[in-house]
Amino acid sequence: MSSKSKGTRYERELFHLFWKNNWAACRSAGSGSTPLPSPDILASNTLRTLAIECKSLKEGTKYIEKEKLASLIEFSSLFGAEPWLGMRFDNKGWFFLKPSDLQGNKNENYAISLDLATSKGKKFEELIHSPIAEKEL
Repeated sequence: MSSKSKGTRYERELFHLFWKNNWAACRSAGSGSTPLPSPDILASNTLRTLAIECKSLKEGTKYIEKEKLASLIEFSSLFGAEPWLGMRFDNKGWFFLKPSDLQGNKNENYAISLDLATSKGKKFEELIHSPIAEKEL
């Protein structure tokens, strides 16, 4: 299975998780194919709106480009949404991180490891049941 189809499958998995928990959600198919900011998933429950950039990883570390994170923050600010990075690790599930949880490396990109995700991230149930988070600027 290609990484693109794997990513699409996991975006759909997250989309259905939101709907099963009484959140409205939509996927932005081809979100990476436009130069304009566009998250992978938008979800809302009348109290909160989340803009989520999704990534999946079998093991190791995933790198997020500085521009991708900046686009997520820009979109979220304009849309009135909370920006989140959704990381799905094989056999571990979803973890959600705020952009402020990430630290840049020497290449000005951001590394997300399972250790970081488990120490700073929220599991899906924590994300959808937590109080309104501060918006990232």
